[in-house]
Amino acid sequence: MATTGRRAPDGRLLAVAVAYAVVQLCYAVAHMDLGWDETVYLSQVDPRHPAAFFSAPRSRGVSFLVAPVVAVTPSVPVLRVVLVLLSSAALYAAFRVWDPLVGRARVALAALLFATLWITVLSGPEVMPNLWIALSAVAAVGWFLRTRGDGRRRALVGLTATLAAAALFRAPDAVWLALPLLAVCAAAPEWRRPGTVAAVLGGLALGGVQWAVEAYVRFGGIGNRLSLSSDTEGGMGAHLGAGLRAAYRSLNGPQLCRPCHIAGPSPTHALWWLLLPVLVVAACAVGRREERAVTLLPIACAVALAAPYVLLLDYSAPRFLLPVYALLSLPVAGLVVRVARGRRAVTGVVCVVLAAHGAVQLKELRLNTADARDTTVRYRRAAQELGRLGVRAPCLVTGPRAQPIAYEAGCASAETMGNNRSTTVRGIVDAASTMPVAILYDPRDPYVPAYARAWRVHVLPGTDWAVYVNVR
Repeated sequence: MATTGRRAPDGRLLAVAVAYAVVQLCYAVAHMDLGWDETVYLSQVDPRHPAAFFSAPRSRGVSFLVAPVVAVTPSVPVLRVVLVLLSSAALYAAFRVWDPLVGRARVALAALLFATLWITVLSGPEVMPNLWIALSAVAAVGWFLRTRGDGRRRALVGLTATLAAAALFRAPDAVWLALPLLAVCAAAPEWRRPGTVAAVLGGLALGGVQWAVEAYVRFGGIGNRLSLSSDTEGGMGAHLGAGLRAAYRSLNGPQLCRPCHIAGPSPTHALWWLLLPVLVVAACAVGRREERAVTLLPIACAVALAAPYVLLLDYSAPRFLLPVYALLSLPVAGLVVRVARGRRAVTGVVCVVLAAHGAVQLKELRLNTADARDTTVRYRRAAQELGRLGVRAPCLVTGPRAQPIAYEAGCASAETMGNNRSTTVRGIVDAASTMPVAILYDPRDPYVPAYARAWRVHVLPGTDWAVYVNVR
């Protein structure tokens, strides 16, 4: 194994990180307002807006990440640019951990394969945890593998820190990530050291303590929080394997497919996904014996991280599998480098294939960015119309899509039913006696709560929605 001393910056990996930032700035940042989940995470730390209901499955790591930015400025473009810089730096840092393990060429190619996926680009400037889980996982597995070589103390610190980061961003995913690492500690003599086990468990504990404390404070314990999380997700395990079908159907959007009854993507735009298992098996087959650990462990961790999403859920979102794609990019890159080394014709074919793949991903990026922009523009228009109707802070918004519209309007949000239930009908009625209240509804659904039927009704221009308001 190569030494782990300080090395000069990796120019190829740095170029990938810079290109990743440039593509984000060109395609994913401009005119991109806040999405639904983003407003939930932001509202937890934004001093200018009431905090939205924070459901059991969520973790607060990404809220902590953006807290310094929103404390200084309410500007969404500034927030986006900061996240572009952070995500690009994190991409470089996470994959650079692997330099001494597999060499710079493989590392740069792996980062390129991951960074060119449309969902990776779109996730960079978003206030969402999935990309950060992915990069934490890449770094954590790399540091784990480096604990058996030179620089062990540094590797243990890196392992603890990156697992703590993963647990902070999404605690249950960090546990799934740690399971193969602990299995290796138990089965492989070179990793069967107390310090390595302590680093894995210590990282989980450091990052997960906030999640565990919140579980007892808000949900009645860890078991209750996990049970509520399962209920929120529609009953985890109730539809075994449905998540895999949903993941395929939503491969190129929408960004949330729930329920996921859409047609699948075109074969040409899904070919890379269908070939990914074949490439992974081939990487295992051609890998050298001395490289078995650096090939198999990221695959094992990718399988573990995929399991809850493809086996236990009945819906999907493209971002759910970002950690899987990030980890599998490493053995796939190793396969490509090994096959193409010294063969100009093969190298040329690989370049053509990568260019075609990049063109497909760029097309999907444009389509999904446009879809996201259209949705968030409707949120903003609805919020602006609420302000024109007299619904201004302090105020309350309830009904379908209440949270993102309430955030844009500077109001609190509340629901009396569903996964985000946070109040009662009596609570809404009491609030209506002291502040402006707006009830959003879909004109195609005639149901309106009895207490609001005497309120003024308005169609929200530029949307398909309407609203009942108690403001005269």
